[in-house]
Amino acid sequence: MTKSIVITGASKGIGRAAAHALAQQGWAVIGVARTAPGSFPGEFISADLADKDETSALAGKLAARGNVLGIVNNVGLAKHETIDTMELGVFTAVMDLNVRPALQLTQALLTGMRSARFGRIINVTSLVTRGFAFRASYAAAKAALESLTRTMALELAGHGITANAVAPGPTETELFRANNPPGSEGEARYLRSVPVRRFAQPEEIASAIAFLASEQAGFITGQTLFVDGGASLGSL
Repeated sequence: MTKSIVITGASKGIGRAAAHALAQQGWAVIGVARTAPGSFPGEFISADLADKDETSALAGKLAARGNVLGIVNNVGLAKHETIDTMELGVFTAVMDLNVRPALQLTQALLTGMRSARFGRIINVTSLVTRGFAFRASYAAAKAALESLTRTMALELAGHGITANAVAPGPTETELFRANNPPGSEGEARYLRSVPVRRFAQPEEIASAIAFLASEQAGFITGQTLFVDGGASLGSL
């Protein structure tokens, strides 16, 4: 049986890089996002994961395949905000999209994973869980996802299923560059926080995801791997 793996938020950035890395590793890749990219190394399903019902329908279709033994929960939403001005509606939306689809889709795939005695769950979180100004909602959501990862790991370990998180530091994606163009104060602020003094490339984050999805990583579970150029250690 060919093993399939689902990647949410797969149309660009880290998600798309992960799709290429996992396809090279031998997985049959199923990408999910609202808008399909021009090309993709596998099957692509257009779906709006901000919609609970649409997510539920997708979950049922994926579970029915029986061979989806991996998932990369990468879809997310971040907002620039301050504690004193953040809006409850925005907070709720950020918490929802970063956590709820990961739970919905993973739950749907567990029957197949248990039957196969094999499963790989990789949740993409963020360096901001260690503390970062102007990202309160996003940091809270990603911290919740890391906690959920540890619970998944404990409850599923006896079934041959691992659950881990990959926490990227500043990564040179299309969205990051749109918000932090070269020469901007935003770019300088992020660079000051990274000891290696550069941003990650999406392929570097993807390589960590691909390793945790591999058979060789079967004794690693419940961990958060920071791929951040040393930023989680503190500044120089």
